Amino acid sequence: QVQLVESGGGLVQAGGSLRLSCAASGRTFSSYAMGWFRQAPGKEREFVAAISWMGGSTYYADSVKGRFTISRDNAKNAVYLQMNSLKPEDTAVYYCAADPRHYRLSEPVVWGQGTLVTVSS
Repeated sequence: QVQLVESGGGLVQAGGSLRLSCAASGRTFSSYAMGWFRQAPGKEREFVAAISWMGGSTYYADSVKGRFTISRDNAKNAVYLQMNSLKPEDTAVYYCAADPRHYRLSEPVVWGQGTLVTVSS
């Protein structure tokens, strides 16, 4: 089973960009669909984006479609989330997740520790 470590969070002004990275340990990275979730203060964790095992398919929440792009590099055991045109409502802790069976990450089995993204208005 992989272990996941996120990085790249921080403070950014509205309209700005950030790129999150998720590094995975282990030799079986390509056997997992990967994705990102987020949890804002006082709210439940919500799905953000997912990418299939070889990267051929991607899936986004409506709230980020057209602004965020998920990608992966199986040679580097990494998945990325490029976030553009950030809004204050994107402020949240962002979690990387892995699901071996569902490319839309309906049942993640591995979670990272999270990285905080704060968007100021």
